[in-house]
Amino acid sequence: MKNIVTILRVLVGLLFIFSGLIKANDPLGLSYKMDEYFAVWHWDWATPYSLWLSMGMNVLEIASGVVLILGIWAKANTRLLLGLIVFFTFLTGYAVVSGRIKTCGCFGDCIPLQAWQSFVKDLILLALIAFLAIKYKSIGPLLPANAGYITLLIALAATVYLQIHVLKHLPLMDCLPYAKGKKLMPQMQVPAGSQPDSVAIFYTYKKAGVEVSFDASHFPQDFNDTVYSYVKRENVVVRKGNAEPAIKDFALFTQSGNDTTTAILNQPTTYLLYFAKNFNGLSGDEQEFFSKLYLKCRQKNIPLFVVTNEPDGAEKWFNASNHFAVPVLNCDGTVMKTVLRGPMGIVAMKGDQVMGKWNKTDMNDVIGFIIAKN
Repeated sequence: MKNIVTILRVLVGLLFIFSGLIKANDPLGLSYKMDEYFAVWHWDWATPYSLWLSMGMNVLEIASGVVLILGIWAKANTRLLLGLIVFFTFLTGYAVVSGRIKTCGCFGDCIPLQAWQSFVKDLILLALIAFLAIKYKSIGPLLPANAGYITLLIALAATVYLQIHVLKHLPLMDCLPYAKGKKLMPQMQVPAGSQPDSVAIFYTYKKAGVEVSFDASHFPQDFNDTVYSYVKRENVVVRKGNAEPAIKDFALFTQSGNDTTTAILNQPTTYLLYFAKNFNGLSGDEQEFFSKLYLKCRQKNIPLFVVTNEPDGAEKWFNASNHFAVPVLNCDGTVMKTVLRGPMGIVAMKGDQVMGKWNKTDMNDVIGFIIAKN
């Protein structure tokens, strides 16, 4: 029996450590998933704390896995694990029953699981951890007490450091469709032989202060850029298909509301996309860098675009107030979260291929990238 307990404790411990490390590589991704749950439950008060909750959950998950393998605090830790897995099982079960959460984020974006797959996984883990909680007396220490405590402290420090590092820079392992080296346009197509969703595109514009919506076949007869100002575009699924492309929402719009995605992605030369989510201006250091970036791009004839979900504010700040004369493109804020983990940063492109990604703390590396271009 003790051998069975030892095997199970190692397997369960490693699974919790693995799950925690994948999410610690991208704590912002987990916080976005938490925001999704909070939105469904109308817990708006919890949204400001989602990143802290994400980081804390990752630390707790890894720590409990390490403690289980080390065999210290067996009774308390198995009960903690039991509480965690009951909570996770509730979340995945809710996702299955409600149908409002498609993926649970259990292994981040690196190993995407459907809600029902996560639920089955959690049920199996629930049975295994319940068994370990009953047989906790068979869990013995792997190392002498002091060595075990030191190992745990090292694991905790490493987890905290990893999360601070990737938040300051970018995830060490980018599992998203916009990772360096990937081409975007092939991922925007449905897999061969599959039936895509039948989608109707609805546009929302503002006319005389009132929002009006219409599809592509029913534009108003008096439509023009001076009367109508673009607000948003929505894809409404009319008939569900049997497959989805890896990238389905990425779109770039001009100030007048024209979809310029294909034109941008078909550029044969290198260009830069300066992402600024929820834009409300640049700090002194950020403005100094952008000025340097702008001049370097002009010297090298490298097109530079500002991509934001606040195009009016960006247009006013960059061009009207600071006279940069840089094209401002509108992009959905949720899509921007997927393209680049962080409120501000740069994506270097050549055609539709991602050549590099930098968070705002690594902007000097972008200058080096530009200088290296012939």
